[in-house]
Amino acid sequence: MSATRRPDQFYVFRPPFRLLVPVNGPDSLQPKHGREGAALIWCMGADTDSDLVRALRRRPGGVALVAVLPRAEEVRRPPALLELVDQCRPHSLLPHHQAPNPMDLRTLLGEEPDDLPGAVVDYLAWRGLVLDLGLRRTIRRVLELSAELRTVTGVARSLYMSRRALGRRFMKEGLPVPSHWLQFGRVLRAALRLQRPESTLMGVAFDLGYSDGFSLSNQMKRLLGVRPNHASSRLGWEWAVECWIQREIEEGGFSPGLVRALSRRGGSDPEDAPIIGTSGDSGVEKRA
Repeated sequence: MSATRRPDQFYVFRPPFRLLVPVNGPDSLQPKHGREGAALIWCMGADTDSDLVRALRRRPGGVALVAVLPRAEEVRRPPALLELVDQCRPHSLLPHHQAPNPMDLRTLLGEEPDDLPGAVVDYLAWRGLVLDLGLRRTIRRVLELSAELRTVTGVARSLYMSRRALGRRFMKEGLPVPSHWLQFGRVLRAALRLQRPESTLMGVAFDLGYSDGFSLSNQMKRLLGVRPNHASSRLGWEWAVECWIQREIEEGGFSPGLVRALSRRGGSDPEDAPIIGTSGDSGVEKRA
């Protein structure tokens, strides 16, 4: 049972991102909110506790969390409070505001992370895919290389591996094949660029190495299940990662064991999630 929340503590911020709508808390959000690009605005109080943190951690995947600090005089133990906030994996942490401004929130949510591949890997861990160091580095590097490379062969060469060895690495852990990670990195960047007011579909497609806007649109539909006009009306990147995860689950990209981990509501507690990359062959055969 969810604890009683203050009426002004939580708001949901959804497309078209004009109004803050009060909600009872993270328990009132549904998975569709994450895939549509909604954010949860948390106006914190001094009553933050472990039960609330757990509820926030388990919010639906794709929902960005913006935490607004309470007044300084309300905070009795700032280090302890900040540790609790960090466990919730917030998108942003803001100083105290009586009423957060929707325009400021739009700007904040639309900012691309300084390290997008690292942010994606951290998001995967929050969703239940806790990777060992070697696998984390490999996935991060594939996402980095997707900014300039177009083929798995090129990526494998940059990783000093054969294409077959790279494919086996992902297959053994029950993860989507390397080509899906590579193409996902490309459409994720496209989704972020399409959110800029000055962007056009053709311009973004050419900048990212697609032959035309139609090719980019089809690739985005195949990997994320949405078209560019959907991406351009959203803010941020977490919703796009969640769309990709759900698409891969539907297409059998993740092994059954990983699907069970990912199918939990929102984020997992670290102690509940096994580390991926230390197990043997998952028995799932895929093509690279």
